[in-house]
Parts: sequence; structure tokens; C-alpha cells
Amino acid sequence: MAAADGLLFNVSESRAAASRTFSRPFRVQARRQAKATKRKYQASSEAPPVKRSNETSFLLAKKTSIEETQRTFKGKAQKAFSPKRYLSSTSDINQEETSCIKTSSLFKNNPEIPELHRPVVKQVQEKVFTSDAFHELDLHPHLISTINTVLKMSSMTSVQKQSIPALLEGRDALVRSQTGSGKTLAYCIPMVQSLQARKSKIQRSDGPYALVLVPTRELALQSFDTVQKLLKPFTWIVPGLLMGGEKRKSEKARLRKGINILISTPGRLVDHIKSTKNIHFSRIQWLILDEADRILDLGFEKDITMILNALNAECQKRQNILLSATLTEGVTRLANISLHDPVSISVVEESHDQSKLKGKAICEVSHLQTSVKLDSFAIPESLDQHVTLVPSKLRLVSLAAFILQKCKFETDQKMIVFFSSCELVEFHYNLFLHTLLSSSGAPASGQLPSASTRLKFLRLHGNMEQEERTEVFQEFSRSKTGVLLCTDVAARGLDLPQVTWIVQYNAPTSPAEYIHRIGRTARIGCHGSSLLILAPSEAEYVNSLASHKINISEIKMEDILSVLTRNDCFKGRQWGNQKSCAVGPQEIRKQATVLQTVFEDYVHSSERRVSWAKKALQSFIRAYATYPRELKHIFHIRSLHLGHVAKSFGLRDAPTNLSVLAIKKRKINPKRPDLHKKTQSKHRLAEILRSEYSSGMEAGVAKVKKQNKHRKPGNQPLQN
Repeated sequence: MAAADGLLFNVSESRAAASRTFSRPFRVQARRQAKATKRKYQASSEAPPVKRSNETSFLLAKKTSIEETQRTFKGKAQKAFSPKRYLSSTSDINQEETSCIKTSSLFKNNPEIPELHRPVVKQVQEKVFTSDAFHELDLHPHLISTINTVLKMSSMTSVQKQSIPALLEGRDALVRSQTGSGKTLAYCIPMVQSLQARKSKIQRSDGPYALVLVPTRELALQSFDTVQKLLKPFTWIVPGLLMGGEKRKSEKARLRKGINILISTPGRLVDHIKSTKNIHFSRIQWLILDEADRILDLGFEKDITMILNALNAECQKRQNILLSATLTEGVTRLANISLHDPVSISVVEESHDQSKLKGKAICEVSHLQTSVKLDSFAIPESLDQHVTLVPSKLRLVSLAAFILQKCKFETDQKMIVFFSSCELVEFHYNLFLHTLLSSSGAPASGQLPSASTRLKFLRLHGNMEQEERTEVFQEFSRSKTGVLLCTDVAARGLDLPQVTWIVQYNAPTSPAEYIHRIGRTARIGCHGSSLLILAPSEAEYVNSLASHKINISEIKMEDILSVLTRNDCFKGRQWGNQKSCAVGPQEIRKQATVLQTVFEDYVHSSERRVSWAKKALQSFIRAYATYPRELKHIFHIRSLHLGHVAKSFGLRDAPTNLSVLAIKKRKINPKRPDLHKKTQSKHRLAEILRSEYSSGMEAGVAKVKKQNKHRKPGNQPLQN
């Protein structure tokens, strides 16, 4: 009976172990036999049988391959990601744990960071506030009261002091002033004053008396809010808003009822001019183009021409105003077409060649091309500008460390981070939301980002639904802290209160764009700072900015990364009185590697996230190839190490033929097949190599297989 029980026990045990290749007793027995055979033949000074040796090595190799297969399957099947599993032991990582990290070294094979030779230049600055008050102007008492109580402003800025009297006289004007100097009120106050002072009282059914064109939807919302506040005492004047993303049917209904001050984006207004019969401009007295340079940059030149033609067809006499923080050739060309006998208003501070113009404005009727210099920009005096040189591998870690330092461990910090494309914003938003925010213990899974009191992430770009864009814009405006990841859709004219830091993760394509980005902070006399992140190969961009009288100081990358070592910052505990100078570079590198591992494990936790990272990398390469010709010697795609750039997207290897996919395929002209061959050879890029040591852009080019032509980038598996 006992023997039968033992037999049954052995049978059930073998069935339970059927999922394993070898049972434990069998392996123990095999090892014992191998050792015994070895001792036997060592004593007789003979070699062990070859067959037995091969069998033992086969067992060990089989065991290793099974464990690797299990690890691979486990990695592919994993859906959820928890950064705490990797961050719980950051304070006491030993040598064995460090060797298990799958991340290749972040600090090897990087290009040397050059010494930054920054020429000291004298920046063009403006005196923001003046001692003159609004009650000194000939304005309606209710309007002055609204400015003082609702807008909480008593004294005028320099541009308002010069613009309001000139516009009240009915003059056309080109107003050029630094960002955050109050240009919106400079045209809104005289516009409201003139409309409410009309002898025949304005009625809603009269239609628009003023038309305000702005480049973006967010700026349209902001301008509409300002006009609404100024019109509180004058309820018979009705403002209205037209912009993309809204329902045309509801906008047509508002136009049918009547709008006296119409604020619109150019594209949507052209759409209504073509399709809406009840829109008319016979009573237009004011035409205002706010951020005129951005309107032209976004490709609205044809729309502006169509709008001007529609206005000229119905009313010849009106007052035209162009406003911009930067004066470009396109703006001067538009001003020459649309403005009649204009006054040019520009506020400058004393310089070597303008010693008599301190705190005053240039107000003169002249040729607009010569009234203001095109190569210098006015920068707020209270704005501190910084730059840091970071190798491509360390860009993601450095950005995360800077966000943690400013917005998690310091109080009252509000940051905007600019990216070059919508895909980059989406990728970094989701990455930080599930790693930095989860590691701090702020929101649990399933909670909204707003659950965090200190570190809160929001995103804003052109591919979002209009309702969501409006909600994000209003939430970030009301919030005292937080991080807004955005494209240049938020770079123009937006007055986002209490923004303390502007981070430019991708360098702007022009100095004018740089000025507009940093202009989101240090507004109306407040203090602010900006940080520009450049690769070592892009260091010459600082000299390009200096040629436009933009002065920048340097922050070392090590100072940014040192925050990662302060008393286990990933666990959400505040550090004590530790000083970063006491931390060695080895500890900084160790913590940076741990954070990079967290990012890579999140990206590789599912094929969907790997696909997102690939699409973001492809978008970055496409945007990098669009820098203007005068900056190509600084930002050239062949200067990128694409293997290193891939690590800044959490990818362990650079996807193959990514650069070829990033190029837009041109249609083949059947009449000229030779043209297609020339274009193909001209734009053909080298196959991307995944080697740690190569640049990834060698001269040898390999043809892409036909089956890869129609394959989406997100479906290409990473080869290990």
C-alpha cells in the first residue's frame, strides 16, 4: 500500500512539474553524477567521457535559454507600469544592482561639451511703466473706473501712453513693443471709448463696428475676455467671437442677432465671408491686426488679402492698426498695403546711438522700413535668460530633473515647456504623467493629473479638440503652479499669469520666435526666467542670438542633474539642508541612469508605447530638417547621432530606416520620370545604424525593402 501511495505521489508530482523542462531532483542527480565522474577520472588522470560533458553543457544551456524565453515573454505581456518598483531602492543601490540595469551608459561616447564663448551685448530694453495715470486721459469716467477696479490698473505702460492719444485722434498706426507691455489695452481702450461716444447709439442689429484679427484661438479667447471687461458699463455694445473648432451654426446665429465688436481668427472669418450671407462690413470703423507677424507666419496672407478686399468693397474709410512685438519684412509689407498715412510707435530705451530717446517712443510718419531696426528685439528688463548644453542622450533626463527641481521642490513655480511638434507634446505629457507624477505618489492610477498639489502637467497643441484647448488654457491661467507642455500655439500674445520659467526644449527657428516664447514670463514688470536647451553641436546658436542683441548666461548640466541625488527625491520626500556641492559626480550619474531606466521601462512596457516613441522621434527629425537656410550650419540633420537621440525618447535602439520614412514622398510625374529619380537621390538619407559608436548618418546608403514602404513606423519592431 505504501508503495502504491508512493507511486501515485511520484505520478502526481511529475504531472505538476510537466510545465517545467527538467524537474529539480533530475537536475540534482545529473549534477551529482557529473561531479562523481569528474572525481573518478581525476583520480585516474584520465579525461571524462565526451558524451557526459556534452550532456551537462546541454542541460545548462537549455536552462539558460528557458529563463531568457520566460523573461522575454514576461516583458512583452506586461501591460501595467509601476515606477516604484525601480525607485524604491535608489538610496542604497549597490554594485550588483547597478550591473542589472538594462540601460546603456548615458555618460559614455558623448561629444565633448564646448566652452561657451558668449559675447556680452547690450540688450534693447523698454521702460514698461510710466508715472501717468489713466484718469489723466480724456476718457469716459465709467471706463476709467472699470480699468481701475476690474482690471486693477492705475498707471499706464509706455506703449499705452503713446498709443492711446494717437489712436483717439483717428490715426492709422503700426505699434511695436515688447511682449507683456500691455498692447491689448493700447488698442482696446481707444476702441471702446470711440464706440461708446457715438452720437447715434450703437444697436446690436447694426452689425460689426470693429474687427479684431488674431492668429490663434487662445489669443482670441483672451482678447474677447478683455473686451468684455471693458464693456461692462456699456451694455449696449455687444462683443462676439469667431474661431475654428466651434459650430458654424451657432456662430451664424450670433452673427444674425448682431455683433458690434467682432474678434476672429483669419481662417474662420474667411469661411463665414464665403458661406454666411448675413455678415456685412458696411459700418466697420476699426480694423486691428494683433500679432501681425504671427498671422503672416501661419500662412494667413491670402486670408488677410481676402478680408481686406471684402472690407474695401463695403467701406473705404476706417482706422487700421497693426500690432506686433517684432517687426518683420512681411509686417512692413502688410503695413504699406493696409495702412494710410500711418504713425509708427516703438518704445525704446537709451542706447549709444539713441541717447535722447530714453523712456520715450518714436512717433513719426515715415517709411516703415526705416522707422525701426529689424535686427534687434526689446526684452523685458526683469527677465533672466539661461542656456544649457546637453548631449542628446541626456536631454530627457535633464528636462525631467529641471522640472522636478523647479516645480516639485520649490514653491510658487509655474513653467511652460515649448516643443517643436504636437507629437512631441503628447509623448512627453504621457511619459511624465505616468513616471514623474506616479513616482511622487501624487495621483494613483486612474486619478486626474490635477490631484497633485505641487507637480501638475497640462498640454496644449493644435491637434486637440477646441473644447479641451479652452479648458486647459483657462485651468493653467487660474492655477498658481503647474507645468504646461505646448507647441508655439501658446507663444504669441497669451497673458498667462504668474509664469516663472520658460523652457525651450527644442530651439526656435528664428530669434523672433525666441522672443515671443520667453515673452510668456516677466510680463508687466514681473520677474521671470528662461532656459534654452541645446546640444553641443548647436552651441553656435548662442552667437546667432547675440547678433540680435540677446544676452544669455550658461547653466551647467551637472547643476541641473544634481537635484536627482537630494535625499531620494523620487520618493516624494523633501530634502533637508544637504548641499548639491557635497554630492559627487558618480552619485549624480547613478541617479540619472536610474531615472533613464524608469523612462525606458515605461516606453518598452507595451508595443503601443514603443510606437508612440517612434512617432515622436520621427516628428522630431522632420521638424529638425525644417530649420531655415541661415541656421542649417547649426541645426543640420547630419550632425545628429540618431542612436543617442533615440535614447532621449526612451528607446533602447534607434529604429531602422526612420529617416527615410520621415521624408514626405513626392508624387511621381508621369511626364518626367527622370525628375523623380533626381528627387529620390537628392533626399535619400543613410540607413540608421544602431551602433553605440557610430553617428547613425554614414555616407553609405542601403535601399529600403519594398515591404517596408507601406509599413507604418509604429509597427516596426525593435530588434535586439
